[in-house]
Amino acid sequence: MASTLSLLKLPILPTIKPRSKPLPFPSISSKLNVQTPQKLFDQNIINTTLKNTSLSLTAITFPFLLEPNHALAVGGEFGILEGRTFALIHPIVLGGFFFYTLYAGYLGWQWRRVRTTQNEINELKKQIKPVPVTPDGKQVESSPPSPLELKIQQLTEERKELIKGSYRDKHFNAGSILLGFGVFEAVGGGVNTWLRTGKLFPGPHLFAGAGITVLWALAAALVPPMQKGSETARNLHIALNTVNVLLFVWQIPTGLDIVLKVFEFTKWP
Repeated sequence: MASTLSLLKLPILPTIKPRSKPLPFPSISSKLNVQTPQKLFDQNIINTTLKNTSLSLTAITFPFLLEPNHALAVGGEFGILEGRTFALIHPIVLGGFFFYTLYAGYLGWQWRRVRTTQNEINELKKQIKPVPVTPDGKQVESSPPSPLELKIQQLTEERKELIKGSYRDKHFNAGSILLGFGVFEAVGGGVNTWLRTGKLFPGPHLFAGAGITVLWALAAALVPPMQKGSETARNLHIALNTVNVLLFVWQIPTGLDIVLKVFEFTKWP
């Protein structure tokens, strides 16, 4: 009876009716940020493009971010270009070019002999007396050749042998090699010094090398008038190359001093 009365005193709870439509629950995919395969593919392309673009911009702008002293630093940054092997190329090549210059001079002198010998022969022929003839136009019995005629025969044979040597073409080819490779290696020597030390050293060796390079160019510039027969151009060509050889000889001691410094301050390779 008491329990029945207590139940009557409790508040009456409202009756909950079932909904006709279920409440929409949030999608699991939206909470986990799950995307479709097509969206993932597009996103990967965008990320890759941005990454490559940033790397390219970094590579381009990196040298400008360096200080000038760092960008021109010497001390291993150029690898083998700073080593002893690369440094010895210049003295070895130029040492060979010194002897090749002497050989080119020999070829030029031999070609000059071809021309001067012919001029000498022409002058000797002018000194030969005409052969006497009889009143009816017949030649008198030939007498033994005179010393002048023997000299002409000797010079003629010498000229024939000189022509067989093709000294003109050989001299031209040797001069072209000296001009091309000589200028290349002369500039290469200065570049190598800069790679090893970061600067150049004004002095006798540098100035003599510059003078030799200029003389090569001037001597080559005289070839067109020489081919037209200008004797002045030929004499000037010989004079310039003579000075060139003298500068080469004077440059050898200073070059050997630099080679000793290369062995002192560089390492293999």
